[in-house]
Amino acid sequence: MKLSRLPVVILIGSTSLLLACADLHHHEHEHQKNAHFIPGLGEIMAQTAVRHTKLWFAGQARNWELAAYEVDELHEGFEDAGKHHPTHKQIKQPIPELIAQHMDRPLAGLEQAIKDKNLQTFIENYNALTAACNACHQGTEFGFNVVTQPSFNPFANQAFGTGN
Repeated sequence: MKLSRLPVVILIGSTSLLLACADLHHHEHEHQKNAHFIPGLGEIMAQTAVRHTKLWFAGQARNWELAAYEVDELHEGFEDAGKHHPTHKQIKQPIPELIAQHMDRPLAGLEQAIKDKNLQTFIENYNALTAACNACHQGTEFGFNVVTQPSFNPFANQAFGTGN
């Protein structure tokens, strides 16, 4: 009787091994698929809105280190937008050109204001960045998306006043 169970044990063991290998292959495939995920332009722009807001509160708190970080993150987000979405829907001009045309000057001004730790110049350049966002939206038929200076801090879990 013990000998007659051997084929059943082998069958169950082999099946378990095959299922485990198939499951491992499935997880590897899912990991590879997720490793190539590219966020849509809308998701990148939503994150840009977050960075824009955090930049404002960092500057108001004179947390220049955080403000510099947020400007760098804006640069990265715009770079990702242009790299992953060189064109978009009805927009005629390539996205990288639009970004350079509208964002380069105000971001450079913000970088200098942050380096100088000059709140007044920071505010002027932040407002220029906000106006540039809106000009880009207007010029691409996305004018319904209006960017403003934040009126309240939605980030209750972040202390903007820490830093230098």
